[in-house]
Amino acid sequence: MIFEGMGATSGVAPRFSTLIIGSKMIGRKLNVAVVPLNQRDRKECITKKCDFRPKSACAMQRRLDFQLSLSCNHSQAITVVESGNVSSFDEDCLLKNKAEEVASFLNGRSIFLLGMMGSGKTTVGQVLSTALGYSFIDSDAYVEQAMGGTSVAQIFKHHGESFFRDHESEALWKLSSVPRQVVATGGGVVVRHINWKFMRQGISVFLDVPLDALARRIAIVGTDSRPLLHFDSGDAYTKTFVELFTLKKKRSMAYEDADATVSLLNLAANLHLDDMSDITPTAIAIEALVQIGEFLREENDSARRVHS
Repeated sequence: MIFEGMGATSGVAPRFSTLIIGSKMIGRKLNVAVVPLNQRDRKECITKKCDFRPKSACAMQRRLDFQLSLSCNHSQAITVVESGNVSSFDEDCLLKNKAEEVASFLNGRSIFLLGMMGSGKTTVGQVLSTALGYSFIDSDAYVEQAMGGTSVAQIFKHHGESFFRDHESEALWKLSSVPRQVVATGGGVVVRHINWKFMRQGISVFLDVPLDALARRIAIVGTDSRPLLHFDSGDAYTKTFVELFTLKKKRSMAYEDADATVSLLNLAANLHLDDMSDITPTAIAIEALVQIGEFLREENDSARRVHS
């Protein structure tokens, strides 16, 4: 396996290649996490050792130890230990290094997470904000606080969607002026053009989760806090899927305007996972940072072409 260093040079757009970060067996499939990393300023690629030792008369215990330098000053390293069919990999360490790399190009710009309800914006946002050293804000919670603690569901019920959207836009206007934040937005934030003006102050990232996975997630936890899902009885999954399909159809073009997209379908394929629920929030956060890095690179290239 070849490991690429993650060092970044100030003022130079990041370039990314691929790194296999860990593996385990799922059924008869090998689960391999593939993470793009920085190609520039590669310092070293070390395979520490690879040996096979008998575990018992009928099985073999495989142990792979890899030591990898992930920073220009060689001060950080990751050890991957795989034993049998169980892999132990420090995802948090990889996330930390990736966040440090991307943060050097963000220059304090905030990140706005977009996506349908149930796409994991809050969970992933909290992971991202911690890794980047940013504050985390949930825009729905921000509106609720501004309304004296009234829930979004109650705001919809007593005042209507338009009233909520007005306060949502006001919240984004205020939040867009604050640097170094990860903002988890509401699912319908993309429907108003004025909101894009505010979010363009930072970087928007769309968490693209297939409707089937969304419907399963929401059906399990219930729809009480989802004011746009209207049904009284019947199969929760089927009715949720139908409602989500209608909402996604209205919003899909708007979501495509995001600066970066994290496709959980593609991520699951890269990880050789049949069930997207097996993807950890940390893995999604790492992919988000990769996509943000690609956007920043393209942005930097465009700026150079304009000034050349």
